[in-house]
This record gives sequence, C-alpha cells and structure tokens, in this order.
Amino acid sequence: MKILIVKLSAFGDIIHSLPALDDILQHPDVDQVHWLVDQRYGFVTEVFPAAVQVHRVALKGAHPVVSVWQTIRKLRAIGFDAIIDLQGLIKSAAMARACGSPVYNFDKKVLREKAASLLTQCVPFHPDERHVVQQYRRIAAAIFDERILSEAPSTAIPYRSPAIDLEKSNCTTDSTLLGRLQLEKNNYVILHAAGGWETKQLPETTWLTIADDLKNRGITPLFSWGSDAEALQAKSLAARSNAYALPERLNMSALCTLIKGAKAVVGADTGLLHLAAALNRTTITFWGPSASWRSAPISTDQDDITQGARHWHIESNPECGPCFKRTCNQFVCMDAIRPESILRILHEL
Repeated sequence: MKILIVKLSAFGDIIHSLPALDDILQHPDVDQVHWLVDQRYGFVTEVFPAAVQVHRVALKGAHPVVSVWQTIRKLRAIGFDAIIDLQGLIKSAAMARACGSPVYNFDKKVLREKAASLLTQCVPFHPDERHVVQQYRRIAAAIFDERILSEAPSTAIPYRSPAIDLEKSNCTTDSTLLGRLQLEKNNYVILHAAGGWETKQLPETTWLTIADDLKNRGITPLFSWGSDAEALQAKSLAARSNAYALPERLNMSALCTLIKGAKAVVGADTGLLHLAAALNRTTITFWGPSASWRSAPISTDQDDITQGARHWHIESNPECGPCFKRTCNQFVCMDAIRPESILRILHEL
C-alpha cells in the first residue's frame, strides 16, 4: 500500500502526529508512506524516520497556486491507496482529494471546518478520544478497517506518547553545540517565553523571577526563540535577569541536541515543548486558553518507570476557559500562573 498523510502545519501538531505515523509504518501491508507539509514547517519533518517521503508545498510563497498545482500533479501520479487528512480544513481536504481517494478525516462532530466533510470520509471517534494523538491514531486506523467508518468504536484508542528516534531520522547530532554555547549538559533549563498565541504568554515578570531563581541555584536559564520577534523578547529577558539567550537560530539537528542536553524545558503549549517531550525530556507546561486534555504531553506508566521523563501541567482554570482564542480583551489566564508553581517543580528535579 502507498499512503499519503496530509498534515500541513503547525510545529506541535506535526509532533502530535508521530504515533499515527508509527502505526502506519508498522503495518505489514504498507510499502510507502508520503507526507505533505507546508514548506514553512518542512523543518519539523527532519525528525521523521528516513523512510518517510516528504513533499513540501509553498502555500505562502510567491506563487502558491502554481506550487499547489505542481505538487498535486506529482502526488497524483504516485497513485495512493489511501490518504488521511490530519489538518481538518477545507484547503487540506481539497488538496488531499485532488491527490486521490479515499480520503479519511476527523469525526464530523469535531471537524474544524464542516465543509471539509463533503470531500472526505469522516471517521467516528469514541467519546473518550479527546486528545489529538488519539484522534490522529483513529483516523490512521480507518485505512486498514472499513468497519471504523460505519460503526462507532466501543473502546477508545489508547494515547501513545510521541517519540523521536534521532538515529533513524534525518537529524544529526551536533556534538560541539554545547561547547560552542558554553553550556554544561544537564545544568541548564530551557525557558521558552514565546507563546505562539498572545493568550499563551506568561507575564515577563514571571519569567524574570524564574530565571533569577535558577541563577541563584547555579543553573543556567536559557531563553530560546524561533522567530525574529521571539529573539528580541528572549534577549531582552536574558539581559534583565543576567540569564542567557540563544545567540542564533538553530536548525532542527542543533535544536534536538540542545533539548537532549537540558535539565528541563519550561513553556506554553508550543511546538518546542512538544518536541522536547518527544525527545524524552522533562517538560513543565502551563495551560489557560488551550486545554491540557486535548494536547498536553502525558507521562505514561512506561515512561515513568523506564525512562525517567516527567511532564507537569500547571492549569489556570479560568471560568471562561479553555476558550482556544488567540486574543482576549479580558486576559486572566496567564496572570493566574504563579512563578512559585513552576519553581516548586524545578526544585524537585
């Protein structure tokens, strides 16, 4: 079988898709697995197993229509036996359907853009399949069992932690990175102040308090960033707390090396935090506008016993949340997250 996965974006959502990808790769009937991604997020696919064939489409490039047309022609010529749309949008459904059929998609009850159901086959979810990892796995399972389309599942598909095997990926270990950055392995904590959404960002005073405490305990607070705007924020926070900010933008190989050497990673519901969890590093996340039950990394019993990674979630639980809004006129979520809550966990590590 030749399978195409359409998951265009974003960073964290692609990481969440890894268990579904593993399910497909491990199926004995599958010969080829292809992945369609927005060019802007193509860097994330470097952590995929090398066997996955990645195709990039420039949706925000100079000529997006030309790029889409050329990409569809290329993919359509491959002749897929099945396609899964893990994006759930009209544009992803249209591109998936143009590449072939059948196309499997989210349960219509949770589909973000309902019109996408006109182009795809919606896969019923179990009520307990609330986490996106479970939902992606359920859609992938539909490829191999047609009964899933007509019968509501009697049991929920299990959550499985996204995991990255760097040795089987296209990433390479940057053995000189920590030396160049003058960092000591397991003696720095990555602080990712960026939030993606405005509503996911902690007050800067909270970050400054955390950085000062780490410095006082002999641990390097390292502010990370991915965009120019985030770089300005990280460098400003580092300057005001005598901390450290990444001096340059890291490629995926270097970023994975940096995360693997960290004592812990602290931040909001962002791609970098989900990457850290998939690399089996301890994470501390905080939640307000988005919901931990939907997308947080979860510590499984097996993780706890054999691997040592833990994933802590600090919930603000506002009366109005989770709202999943990117902006808010009555913003209270992150103000309710106190630095002491984060430091208490860091002190236990």
